[in-house]
Amino acid sequence: MLRTSRLRGVLIPAIVAAVTLSAGAAYVYAQAPLSQPNPYQTIENYFKLPEGRTIGSTAAIDIDRDGSSIWVFERCGASACVGSSRAPLLKFDSSGKVVTSLGAGMFIYPHGIHVDREGNIWVADGRAATPQELEKSPDARGKGHTVFKLTPEGKVLLTLGKAGVAGTTPDTFNQPTDIIVAPNGDIFVSDGHGGDSNARILKFTKDGKFIKTWGKKGAGPGEFDTPHNLAFDSRGRLFVADRGNSRIQIFDQDGTFLEQWKQFGRPSGIYIDKSDTLYAADSQSDEKVNPGFKRGIYIGSAKDGKVAAFILDPNQAKGSQEGVAVDAKGNVYGSLTSGMALKKYVKGRSSSQ
Repeated sequence: MLRTSRLRGVLIPAIVAAVTLSAGAAYVYAQAPLSQPNPYQTIENYFKLPEGRTIGSTAAIDIDRDGSSIWVFERCGASACVGSSRAPLLKFDSSGKVVTSLGAGMFIYPHGIHVDREGNIWVADGRAATPQELEKSPDARGKGHTVFKLTPEGKVLLTLGKAGVAGTTPDTFNQPTDIIVAPNGDIFVSDGHGGDSNARILKFTKDGKFIKTWGKKGAGPGEFDTPHNLAFDSRGRLFVADRGNSRIQIFDQDGTFLEQWKQFGRPSGIYIDKSDTLYAADSQSDEKVNPGFKRGIYIGSAKDGKVAAFILDPNQAKGSQEGVAVDAKGNVYGSLTSGMALKKYVKGRSSSQ
């Protein structure tokens, strides 16, 4: 028995990936590749805010279509925007300076962001105000549980969901987390943030007409526990950060399950660049919720699932890097929720974790 236990202790961490087939679908599992190099260094104090302004909890970050500017959807310098007059949607130029601020008074709980091919900004307001928040800020009523399409100047072009209403119907959300737009204009929304919220993906036409939905609470193929972020690869496959299940699920655009990958940690955020490099931000892993993995950004291939690098979050006790984005030069940006910070990483050194 002792020998078996020791053998497991040697073999299990050394597993790179185990693939089994069930009903014709591939299931890929892997231990955390924590021995992978970290070829990045952190640029301190890159993001510069106006005097008196601070960054709040931030799950949402994306790159402008110019390839260098960064859009950040943060929670008004706090953990939510209720009662705040600050604009939570910020655009930073390539030097890290704020050049645009939008959305003051519009949102309750900024969560997801996506910049489409035309430069429009899509954002998800992740919840409505609580009864306690409404007592202090009655004007927060009738907001939240919505997805907006905005111009870069902040004009609302399209609204999905019913403001302030949580639901399970095609025209309502319950804690939407992210949005992404396919090349043909179809809109995909991940809906549900754990607990009693939803656990599904919805698909709409470019005009916001409902097409279909799939998913429910669970751990099986096509089921979700906090579908937290979305990305497309070059083949048009939809990658879903199924955080509560510590995996990435991959679908075609009709919702057909293709694969699941567990080698990218417990992903809160995912980003796939034009070369199909996959970046996954793990904000929750520890030995209790996802043994063998640590918090940080896993970097690998969206083509074959191999992990090539790992940026370790130096503060594992408080690490909460939920958002991740990559500019045209390959610089990596991370956004933190409980840490209330933004990070920039550039290639410049190579070392083991």
